[in-house]
Amino acid sequence: MTADGIEEPRHSTGHELVVVGSANRDLTVEVERRPEAGETVLGGDTRTSAGGKGANVAVAAAKLGSRVAMVGAVGADSAGEELLGSLRAAGVDTGLVRRCRRPSGAAYITVTPDGENSIIVSPGANGDLGVPDVQAAAGVIAAARVLFTVPEVPMETVAAAVRSARDRQVRVVFNASPVTDLEPDILAAADPLVVNGHEAAWLLGVGPGESGEPGELVRGLRELGARSVVVTLGARGAVTSDDAMGQVTVPAPAVTPVDTTGAGDAFSGALVSRLAEGAQLPEAARFAARVAAISVSSWGAQDSYPAADQLA
Repeated sequence: MTADGIEEPRHSTGHELVVVGSANRDLTVEVERRPEAGETVLGGDTRTSAGGKGANVAVAAAKLGSRVAMVGAVGADSAGEELLGSLRAAGVDTGLVRRCRRPSGAAYITVTPDGENSIIVSPGANGDLGVPDVQAAAGVIAAARVLFTVPEVPMETVAAAVRSARDRQVRVVFNASPVTDLEPDILAAADPLVVNGHEAAWLLGVGPGESGEPGELVRGLRELGARSVVVTLGARGAVTSDDAMGQVTVPAPAVTPVDTTGAGDAFSGALVSRLAEGAQLPEAARFAARVAAISVSSWGAQDSYPAADQLA
């Protein structure tokens, strides 16, 4: 029992992928348009589902057949039970997901008729995920092929996870979303750094009206220090860059989006699943673009992610 009054997590080893990140309860409402300041608009019925960037990636990869362990924190509430249940149903090892007294994280999502979303995240228990949680997972991280992490949890926790993996020669995939200033050693460990076009431009200080051509963004991020880079571009696919294959443009399948919530996480989950199998970065990104396209064709995040047999 910890000082928070929670049970010490138990875990097994033998995972290809370890995810250090967030788990949130998603509350989604369809709206005809987003409200202006001070305005109220009516929406559709609220849909509740499991989400959070870390949990989404873990579920996406597990559904594709990867052996995944999640390092995270949820509240000792009904939402925490739901989040753990969704992870376990996908086959994710939740032995390193800690329960704490803060409420589980939540995401409040509006979706417009074109499938685009706007999201407000309340971190809740995710904010309690700390360096000791990473230290407790050191053995599991050391035995993995890939570590994935994302800053919906405190950056000191992200940094500890990155350093733990780097020191044990475990490949680090870092999704800088929500975007924030990055320490040089985190950038240097990212293999790849995964960002969308807006996040890439922010990291490079590209302002409105300045050049934001994807190839330039990718080159700039490599020059900034990332070992390899994936810049996702939604319906336009992605651009990858690493030492082995150079810069490669990856197209996205043409689909009519229903809900883009969690599509980037579907991409990341499929990407790390293939990287853990030893795929080259462009090959992994092509597979990830296919999985992300499937995910936007139905509602929700984790519920929309395909299993491996749906891709045959």
